[in-house]
Amino acid sequence: MYNYNKSDKSQKIKLAIALGYDEKKDNAPRVITKGKGEIAKKIIEIAEQNKIPLYDDKSLAETLSLLEINHYIPIDLYATIAEIFNFIEQQKQKIKNQKLKKV
Repeated sequence: MYNYNKSDKSQKIKLAIALGYDEKKDNAPRVITKGKGEIAKKIIEIAEQNKIPLYDDKSLAETLSLLEINHYIPIDLYATIAEIFNFIEQQKQKIKNQKLKKV
């Protein structure tokens, strides 16, 4: 999940892009949903409710927003997206470890 908030507080524009990757079906990560404004807020809300880590990168969000839903990310973004997917996996592991410590 990628999102950003404009730093100018007078503009409450948000942009959110959700990526997905199924190694059995997909050749590369793809855009599964995207939105601006209220739709972006809803995407972020759903991600938070489902404990999906968020990654904040304005430039990348803007680039990915140019892609259509269900389109694969371009090859020149593979390394960047791989780093972000790695970050997300680390966040999921932290959450999992915290849950185990509570038990």
